[in-house]
Amino acid sequence: MTLLPSSKAIHVLLQDAIQRDLTTARRAALLRILWNERFLTRSQLITRVEYQLGRDCFGVSAWEDAFFRDMRVVKKAFQKVGLVLDYSRKKEKLGYYVREQEVLSLEFKQMIKAGAAEVDQRQIDIYRKLSPAARFKQGCAISNTARNVVAYRIRQENPKLTPQEAQKLALQRTYTA
Repeated sequence: MTLLPSSKAIHVLLQDAIQRDLTTARRAALLRILWNERFLTRSQLITRVEYQLGRDCFGVSAWEDAFFRDMRVVKKAFQKVGLVLDYSRKKEKLGYYVREQEVLSLEFKQMIKAGAAEVDQRQIDIYRKLSPAARFKQGCAISNTARNVVAYRIRQENPKLTPQEAQKLALQRTYTA
């Protein structure tokens, strides 16, 4: 009698494939993004995936072909679980979406709700007094600091990594978790 591997075992193999193969990583990123958000255009999807995997991860010359091949596979993956990935051309809701799903996934809604619960009105009042440029600069500084902390921890766990490799892994962990 042959037993099928558990979903945890398959998940380990998939994670390994994602780390080794850029095409698999792109497709997994597209699937996660489309599961969590709706009405995203091609350029929005590409931007989100490139942010996770690096600029030009779809290639330089045939990036459109790579994107559409990836989307065909992602569409098949959704079909396998009974979901339909579609594209809306309506002006108010333009882009790819999973039919019969809300605009944001339950996970995203919970993250937003949890984040809003931590807001301190005094911080908001101070923040409102800042110029738009100062707000942008502060947001970038916070994001950079958080990424640097994660990269530092990664390098502590793997001392052979270069700082650039640790930064890349930090970005991947942030957007693929």
